[in-house]
Amino acid sequence: MRILFVSSEVRPFAMTGGLGDVTGSLPKYLADLGHDVRLIMPRYGWISTDSMKRHHHPLGVPTGVGEKWCALWEGVLPETSVPVYFIENNELFDRGGLYGQDGYDYGDNLLRFTVLSRGALQTCHYLGWYPDVIHVHDWQTSLIPVYLNTVERHTHLGRSATVLTIHNLGYQGRFSAEQFPVTGLPWELYNHLGLEAYGAVNLLKGGIYHSTLINTVSPTYAREIQTPEAGHGLDGVLRDRAADLSGILNGIDTRSWNPATDPHIPHNFSADSPEGKALCRQSLHEEFGLDLDPKAPLVIMITRLAQQKGIDLVAEAMERIMDLGVRFLMLGGGAPWAEEFFSSLKSRWPGRYGAFIGFDPPLSRRMYAGADMILVPSRYEPCGLTQMYSMRYGTIPVARRVGGLADSITDADQGSDATGFLFDHYTADGLLWALERAVDMFRNSPEEFARLRHNAMTRDFSWDRAAGTYTELYSRARTMRNGIR
Repeated sequence: MRILFVSSEVRPFAMTGGLGDVTGSLPKYLADLGHDVRLIMPRYGWISTDSMKRHHHPLGVPTGVGEKWCALWEGVLPETSVPVYFIENNELFDRGGLYGQDGYDYGDNLLRFTVLSRGALQTCHYLGWYPDVIHVHDWQTSLIPVYLNTVERHTHLGRSATVLTIHNLGYQGRFSAEQFPVTGLPWELYNHLGLEAYGAVNLLKGGIYHSTLINTVSPTYAREIQTPEAGHGLDGVLRDRAADLSGILNGIDTRSWNPATDPHIPHNFSADSPEGKALCRQSLHEEFGLDLDPKAPLVIMITRLAQQKGIDLVAEAMERIMDLGVRFLMLGGGAPWAEEFFSSLKSRWPGRYGAFIGFDPPLSRRMYAGADMILVPSRYEPCGLTQMYSMRYGTIPVARRVGGLADSITDADQGSDATGFLFDHYTADGLLWALERAVDMFRNSPEEFARLRHNAMTRDFSWDRAAGTYTELYSRARTMRNGIR
């Protein structure tokens, strides 16, 4: 099949979280299955064009506020032959952030992602390459299914099916009604069965109603978002399309995330040869100046400092966490109050607590490799990759039983294939209950903890599994769109 990914983020070019990881990894595995896979994204100002080819003809992109002229660059996804096309418009994309700066969204985001969405379709016309399926991601590209069902319905692209992946329903692309003309779409599409929600433009809602099929990034999250508690106001829309909604658990790039070969960690190890794990643990203690105690498990948290990630629970429970006699490391950035709070704790518990405020990918790998446990107490979690990375590196997750965390972690009480510790209620007491169980097993049942670690390291989270499931989804979408098998 010919499969086109259109995304605002693709690792390693630009990413803020799981979206970029998925779009930078899944296409490699689909290409390995023999599909013709290509990607389109913006060329943000920091993306170098040194190894790219510039197409000679400019790309004219229709919008409701006039045609926007863009350059088209062509590169490849690293370590593959998968083409990546970059839409360049410096006025729109050469900025300090992807979606905003200093805590504020860019005021012209509707225009920016109208240009990405319509520009991706114009790129297909320019190349003369028409995909069987266009895989769009989150609100930033949700206009593509709308354009295919309207202005492109009778062009060569009219036969292209669409799959919309919702990576996080909390972000929907909401804009004032006055901005709707920017899309270039007729006003009759601004209604409750289209792009209108609660008196405003909602791009994700339009994508949900117009896409051939919809999926999200774990089976549990696909069920949760159809409820008022987790539906962020779109649960009714998703229930309307429940027959076309599915959940596919994300994977990780196990070629890159491999403790046996990872060049970023001080000692390599594997499930069958785990000796290097203890050496990584010792190195991490030394790096942060922590007191090394074989009875004190090293607990880490690697996260965006955002309420979704449960940082309020950790802040509330911090005193009692440290009373368990653990060593604790925090890596993350985000909410100013959280950055200040978690940084300030270093002086309170010297030799027992450390923090790095910011984003440091090599450090995160050293932490995954050297820790005993990781906290993932999310309020909601569509999929989560942190728990998969940590398990791959033998670090046991202590997590809330929600979304993809519920789908990827088997609780220690659930039999011989257990991989972690789960709690249900979003409270500090719930988090402490799960962590106390983990600490108790670490101290008093080391053989059982070692078995848990081996299970975690050998659990299959590779994209090979998910790529096959996505292929089936694409085939179903193509059949629904055109009756082709």
